[in-house]
Amino acid sequence: MDAHEVMKDVLKHTSAKHIAAEMGVSLSLVYKWAEPPEGGNGSGTGSPLDRTGELVRVSGDARIAQWLCEQAGGFFIRNPKNFPRLQPLIPVTNDIVHEFADMLATIAQASADNVITSAEAKKIRARGEELKSVTEGFVQAAEGGTFGPAKEKAG
Repeated sequence: MDAHEVMKDVLKHTSAKHIAAEMGVSLSLVYKWAEPPEGGNGSGTGSPLDRTGELVRVSGDARIAQWLCEQAGGFFIRNPKNFPRLQPLIPVTNDIVHEFADMLATIAQASADNVITSAEAKKIRARGEELKSVTEGFVQAAEGGTFGPAKEKAG
């Protein structure tokens, strides 16, 4: 979805007047953010969403997206690697169970002395983010039919 389409949807639920007042910009500017850019036969102008997306692309740094997600009370998960179609389920399931066990080991190691330091918390966070991504990859693969029935061997 393009940034102007997101803004158009946002304005269905949030007052443009409120957004303009809170951000200290003109009401007409807020409405322009919800229109296609001028190059796309519209009269819209680059919105903060466009600029943020550009900043992520130019920097290549996902921490910007993570920060933005935190502002909305959530978290950022990278799109997972695609599994090839018709993977055997047992090895992939074992891999995800191993990832979860690694997360538990990280937590156990950090909490062994009954204190979790800032450095340990960072390790837990990093391991947790990796686990979220791996889990999302598994879920998407399952939803996409990756783990179909095994092919019978000709005999």
